[in-house]
Amino acid sequence: MRNLTQEQLAEKIGVTRQTVIAIESNKYLPSLGLAFKIANVFDVRVEEIFINDQEKEE
Repeated sequence: MRNLTQEQLAEKIGVTRQTVIAIESNKYLPSLGLAFKIANVFDVRVEEIFINDQEKEE
């Protein structure tokens, strides 16, 4: 994807670096709005970044 630091991504989506770290480590589930912001930064669909754990189990 893009070569962004956690700090740069955090600035682009309006959160702290700690929030980005928590999302990356699956300790924080972002809101739908935040998920769309992240997808827009990387110019991909939300589904390409976030996987629904319930779908994986089926």
